[in-house]
Amino acid sequence: MQSSTRVTMYSPSAFVFVLISCGICIITVTAQTPTPAPADTPCAVKSNTTCDECLQNVTCLWCITTKKCIEYPVKSILPSNSVCPLNDARWGLCWLNFQILIITASVLAGIIIIAVLVCCFCCCKCEKLGRKREDMQMERQTRLRKDRQKARRSEMQMRHDEIRHKYGLSKDNPYARMDDH
Repeated sequence: MQSSTRVTMYSPSAFVFVLISCGICIITVTAQTPTPAPADTPCAVKSNTTCDECLQNVTCLWCITTKKCIEYPVKSILPSNSVCPLNDARWGLCWLNFQILIITASVLAGIIIIAVLVCCFCCCKCEKLGRKREDMQMERQTRLRKDRQKARRSEMQMRHDEIRHKYGLSKDNPYARMDDH
């Protein structure tokens, strides 16, 4: 008896598909496993340290003059001067003055709003100009059409008058034909 061994060959694309799907499974499994988050220490504990240590926690605000790390006053949008003057407050980045951050954000927001308004104005103006041009073109086409129609009518009227004159049916006196007979 002969034993037949069957060799199954897989295409390279199937092999790549299996590798990619296994990689996706591994990535999703590792993404779903919770990583232990560092315990959020209160901001007050980090007072009298450095700005970098204080601002590791996003909820903290560093005051340079007092070297205090305090909770960001969420209820009031901007920290009051009694908490820390805006010029000395640091939030997010130690090298960025909070007052400059607010001014920069306001200027950028203003520029974006002005740019949007200018774009809307230009689009409306261009649309009106386009409509005006289109209306003028339509009027020109209508005028040309009417002129051609008048020319055709007058040409046709001339032909009819020639035929009437040829057969003695002129329009001058509609009863002239009856008198001739």
